[in-house]
Amino acid sequence: MLLATTACTFEQSNSTEIREDREPEAATGIQNSKAVVGKKHMVAAANPYASEAGFNILEQGGNAIDAAIAVQLVLTLVEPQSSGIGGGAFILHFDNANKQLTTFDGREVAPEHASQDQFLNEQGNPVRWIDAVVGGRSVGVPGVLKALEDAHKKHGKLPWEVLFDDAIKLAEQGFVVSPRMAKLVSMAFNPGIKKLPSASSYFYPNGKALTAGTLLKNPALAKVYKAIAEQGTTVFYQGWIAQSIVNAAQNSAIAPGRLSLPDMANYRATESKAVCGAYKVYDVCGMPPPSSGGIAVIQILKQLEQHDLAQYAANEINALHLFTQSSRLAFADRAKYIADPDFVKVPVEQLTDANYLNQRGQLISLETDMGSAVAGEFENTAKLANDNAIEMPSTSHVSIVDAQGNAISMTTSVEMAFGSAVFVEGFLLNNQLTDFSLAPMINSVPVANRLEPFKRPRSSMAPTMVFNQDGSLRLVVGSPGGSRIINYVAQTMIGVLDWQLDIQSAIDLPKVTNRNDATTLEKGTDIAAYKSKLEAMGHKVSVRDLNSGIHGIEVFNDKLVGGADPRREGKVLSN
Repeated sequence: MLLATTACTFEQSNSTEIREDREPEAATGIQNSKAVVGKKHMVAAANPYASEAGFNILEQGGNAIDAAIAVQLVLTLVEPQSSGIGGGAFILHFDNANKQLTTFDGREVAPEHASQDQFLNEQGNPVRWIDAVVGGRSVGVPGVLKALEDAHKKHGKLPWEVLFDDAIKLAEQGFVVSPRMAKLVSMAFNPGIKKLPSASSYFYPNGKALTAGTLLKNPALAKVYKAIAEQGTTVFYQGWIAQSIVNAAQNSAIAPGRLSLPDMANYRATESKAVCGAYKVYDVCGMPPPSSGGIAVIQILKQLEQHDLAQYAANEINALHLFTQSSRLAFADRAKYIADPDFVKVPVEQLTDANYLNQRGQLISLETDMGSAVAGEFENTAKLANDNAIEMPSTSHVSIVDAQGNAISMTTSVEMAFGSAVFVEGFLLNNQLTDFSLAPMINSVPVANRLEPFKRPRSSMAPTMVFNQDGSLRLVVGSPGGSRIINYVAQTMIGVLDWQLDIQSAIDLPKVTNRNDATTLEKGTDIAAYKSKLEAMGHKVSVRDLNSGIHGIEVFNDKLVGGADPRREGKVLSN
């Protein structure tokens, strides 16, 4: 068993489909590839440059947190549409020597002068979602750098400044623009990057969209990295970089924001216990609130335990039906209860209690879709409304295991593709304030995840680790994908733990999601043929691209097995 720092509880929203249908990033088919096998250390990240930076650190004798920092710095440069130092992250860290798991919360924080009417129009209704996203109004205080620095101070091995070498070199000498980045730029998927001058001049040099294969340099970001390498994150949160961030947010040509220098200076990342639950012979651990991912993944798995998905072939229709029903139940609880626990009492123990989840699992029928699920009821909880927050799938995940068996599972994001489109000193600022419910009240009932000063928005990011009965690490996994992250991670875990697939084969599985609305089947895959049968069972079915980006590592006594999602541009490197 893990030590107490894991806080394992072994006692055991309705989102808008239309907006995500515009998301063009996924491939239309699955390219099966072989899992990568290693013996010493391994890194799986969303871009080859980032994987190489992390691998270089491991080869230099660095550990998992050292490598994660190098990966994030490079991702900021080469995958700006998904994550960056202007955004936030949730990090699980496993200390193998002491069998201790802890979490670092680098989620963005709402500015002091944020208000509940910030995204309401003159009639008191939420503004159009895309209008809320673009500009300084949507920017929260960036948190990923502080969380990484805190983790490095506690667990890092190599000197801080060494971790910046590859990112600085790439920024100065240039990197080759990837097809995925070029496609999103050419489509102006986030219209802000064309409308805001600083972003436009970078992504549309001479008025033309960047093309794949272009060598792109970013001297401004190199300057930022040199300063942070020498001075730590103080210069980012209190120095000239902070001043640049605040000026850019407050003076945005579209929707000026309320971020201030005191907001930057007062930011704190938090270290806390993981939320854990038992699934069969395994312990499953993830992030506590304000992430909903840890709780929801545990709920989906535990509610299915009595239905034993291991009896079915991988992605057999009955198994996928059961999966969607358990997901409905988890998303019903998520929509009502999960928010920043510093502002709302979140019944974590009740939501992950084995008896509660067994009762919820009994609501699942093998024959018919249950329709819209209703959240469970607990004593001593406030009356709350379901929220209407929209989470977009432009995020990134990193899985790392080092030579000592330490591990990192980190999901990192700027939220929408290219975030708020506010571009400052070579990097983009997040739009995470739109992860709050844009409407603070629904039918005069408060939403738990409403915007308030100093509050952290709810997230679906679900960096996860799975442990064997003896406390040894079994699996490190996570994914981007907006609110669908929860489904992507849970389905992949079922592939490994129940269907006995290797991690790459589990990642490759055609995806199915249900967020307590429609059942969505991945376009261009064999499960799309289930549409009519599922409809006959009562499902409302959508067939569309599903943009997962799962990166995972299996851990065995004598080897590591890694996988990267072929739907994106990830790469696994190992020794």
